[in-house]
Amino acid sequence: MTLEANDVPVMPRGVRLHFDKVRDRWVLLAPERTISLDEIALAIHREIDGIRNFEAIVARLAETYEAPTAEIAEDVSAYIAGLADRRFLDIAR
Repeated sequence: MTLEANDVPVMPRGVRLHFDKVRDRWVLLAPERTISLDEIALAIHREIDGIRNFEAIVARLAETYEAPTAEIAEDVSAYIAGLADRRFLDIAR
């Protein structure tokens, strides 16, 4: 899946970001599924609010981490596409 600048990642109903106190880490919870998030995945996911488009998410992360926009775009695109393939995210076009 290739993301376009105006695509908006959205968490579908039943998926939520949750802090697992027992394991002391952030996870994405979905019906009968869980994904543990590392620091990078958490930073990306915190930018996904269902309103901001892909371009805005990338710009904000590039500014926050003082990294090249093209590099951030590639990483964020792969992360979002992977979650969309596993139905942890929807893409509004």
